Amino acid sequence: MQFFFPQISFLFAALIFAVGPPALFSQAGLATSNEKTLERYLDQTSGVTADDAVRIALENNGELLALRSDVDAARALVKQAHLRANPSLETSGSRPARGTDNTLMVRGILPLELGGRRAARILVAEREASLRELELVDRERLLASEVRMKFGDALARSLKLQLAENLVAEAVQQLDLVKARVVEGRTAPLEESMTLVEVNRLRSVREIAEGETNIVFLELRSLMNMRPEDPLRIRGDFQNLLVTMPPLADATSAALQNRPDLAGMRAIEDLSVARIEQARADGRIDASVSGGYQRMNFSFPLNGLTDTGQVRPIQGIFHSFVLGVTLQLPVRDRNQGKIEAAAANRDAAQKRREFAEIIIRREVAAARARYESSARALEIYRVGVLDRSRANLDVVRQTYELGSKTLLDYIAERRRYIETENAFIDAQRDVYQARVEILRATAARELTK
Repeated sequence: MQFFFPQISFLFAALIFAVGPPALFSQAGLATSNEKTLERYLDQTSGVTADDAVRIALENNGELLALRSDVDAARALVKQAHLRANPSLETSGSRPARGTDNTLMVRGILPLELGGRRAARILVAEREASLRELELVDRERLLASEVRMKFGDALARSLKLQLAENLVAEAVQQLDLVKARVVEGRTAPLEESMTLVEVNRLRSVREIAEGETNIVFLELRSLMNMRPEDPLRIRGDFQNLLVTMPPLADATSAALQNRPDLAGMRAIEDLSVARIEQARADGRIDASVSGGYQRMNFSFPLNGLTDTGQVRPIQGIFHSFVLGVTLQLPVRDRNQGKIEAAAANRDAAQKRREFAEIIIRREVAAARARYESSARALEIYRVGVLDRSRANLDVVRQTYELGSKTLLDYIAERRRYIETENAFIDAQRDVYQARVEILRATAARELTK
């Protein structure tokens, strides 16, 4: 028995720790439940709007900065392609191991670049630069849509956090009322315990909402090329989401005309055609002209002797000019392989462009369908769900305070109300993002401006 009593004491102490301290911790933590963290994310006066976020991202995004450098490099290659081929200068000379005779020759060579070589080279460089510019514009379009999508998600998360904080504040007030009733003896202590559990559950929901909001804001900072510790507060709402959309045929026509990725595929086709012409030009005859100067300094003995009895040499210097033409004859290599490869690339680019047109038509139709269904769902929530859910919660709360409903009935109705509010925020976000998808699919100017 002496060994059994310590076990009883240990179990009793463990039970006290399991029941008492968490309740005490929860009650002590209620003092901090009213602390607002929403100000870290929303600032309706001086916060960053969606347009501001897009502007900051387009100015500072690292990938866009790299693409702009690629565009500068492509434009520099266009400048290089306009330059004509450099002339070359060749010098040579000779002298025997013994003797004073020597020869000096200087020759210059100028390539002519016949057959349209220079024009073909310029055309290829210009179309490559145009392709790089279209890639930059398309990446700006995609980045702007990503920023706006993430901005809408951040706004929705902030509204959910605001809802969670308001519910925690209301639950804390309700807990104070229940405590007063328990002290007065009008309510059983069990209701205080149940209310405390519900308050702590709502506080945990708020903590989860804050964590999700923080993650979304970190992702938005990354798109804007901001550091994780940089402050960021946004400004905006989900008002005036429902607008009249243009007909599907007009939206599809605008997308086929304005999409920079489709224009880039057309540019690839043009580039393939230019490379075919360049390969053909390189396979034609070419020539270079040359001109030179030659000086020969030599001596030879003459018959007869001098007064001293030595052979008398005769020295002479001859000057001559040389002109010539060098022809490059495409007898065996006419760039047949390059021409065939460029033609195959042109056919492949044409098929990719045709397939991209089908994809673009599908993207526009899907974005339009998503917007219409999201708009209908939002209207149903706004007209037939949200107001009735709030009214139902008020009725259940009043009947609970009058004693006609139990606390469990009120808690269950409040949970349904929370689900309805969160679903309404999700519906607003879906309509907002569906509009962004339409702007992205049609490459509208409003997306980046």
